[in-house]
Amino acid sequence: METHTDTTTHMDTTTRTDITTRTDTTTHTHLTAGVDRLESPHTRQAFGTVRALVGAYGVLGAGVLVTVAVLAMTGHAVTSFMWGRSAGVFASAAVTYWLTGRAAHGARWAYLRVRIISMVMPPAIVAIDVLPGTLPAWFILLQSTCALAIGAAALPLNGARLRAAFAKAQ
Repeated sequence: METHTDTTTHMDTTTRTDITTRTDTTTHTHLTAGVDRLESPHTRQAFGTVRALVGAYGVLGAGVLVTVAVLAMTGHAVTSFMWGRSAGVFASAAVTYWLTGRAAHGARWAYLRVRIISMVMPPAIVAIDVLPGTLPAWFILLQSTCALAIGAAALPLNGARLRAAFAKAQ
């Protein structure tokens, strides 16, 4: 079966549609932020803050994972739950950092996902980690610092300027 693909690009000063791909059966459109709002100094500064916080989330997550690995290699007790939690947080940090980069370049879909992650991950990390008797205090403390970093990113992500830059097209 042969499929015809037609790709077009449209651009105006308020909303930019990067790529519209038409095939015989589906249409995919990627809406982005308003060009003028995306390039404002306030928006760039907000994304700089978000990138720094998400980067800190990743570095802290890597630190927890490395700590678990070192403890395991030196014969200390490390559970599979600790491996899974630390690897999961580190993986989510990597994905969140990639999404932040896409959002900073105007991808509304990525911006929405980073907003959701920044609000869902902190309580998810803390709620699971504080279950009685499941994890040592040092692990809970390290994971909580990860939760603080990603949670702090929610503030600029949910600020009025970024929400306005990624307002839904009418």
